[in-house]
Amino acid sequence: MKREILITSDGSTTIHLPEWNEQYHSKHGAIQEAIHVFIKNGFSTISSDKISILEIGFGTGLNAFITFLEAKKSNKMIDYVGVEAYPVKTSEIQQLNYVSELHVQEFQSFFEKMHTIFWEKKHPISDNFLFTKRKQFFNEIDDENTFDLIYFDAFGVRVQPELWTEAIFLIMYKALKNDGILVTYAAAGSIRRAMQSVGFTIEKLQGPPGKREMLRAIKIG
Repeated sequence: MKREILITSDGSTTIHLPEWNEQYHSKHGAIQEAIHVFIKNGFSTISSDKISILEIGFGTGLNAFITFLEAKKSNKMIDYVGVEAYPVKTSEIQQLNYVSELHVQEFQSFFEKMHTIFWEKKHPISDNFLFTKRKQFFNEIDDENTFDLIYFDAFGVRVQPELWTEAIFLIMYKALKNDGILVTYAAAGSIRRAMQSVGFTIEKLQGPPGKREMLRAIKIG
């Protein structure tokens, strides 16, 4: 499938798939979306000093990298697991401009390290950020009561509806600890109902630029 580097509305890059008319991040702003959905409405809502995070769709590494930067600011201890079945190519990673757009050139090596470390092994990216990449399909995840927070950043339901089903959200529900949360940019009624059917309590929140709403799902302990 053809893949192109696209500049989104906030100046940050994403990967565009013309055949699907789909991209890894919002065309209205990749960085803005990541900060709004996953940091503001996910990471920042957890008060614990130690947070375990599962990312569904590691992709370009943007969400992981921004979380790394937030962990530096807050001095929280993060244990981060990124799941990705189809890793992004090195040539594509080299064209992404997140480090320069975020004005954090001093952390360029950390962004690169996230993409070059071995898969299936836990790595100390920094003193307070443990990082694991798992090359895995989402339906193969079998963690139970493990994570405080899930970033659900799969391709949209229009192009991959099988990733937004009751079966997938049951896997997510089991993977979370009690009172754990899942955040996603999506807000379709079918997604909300699938989440509710497996036990999640749902909150509709203001969406990132270009989207009216997003969802936060809570596993009530």
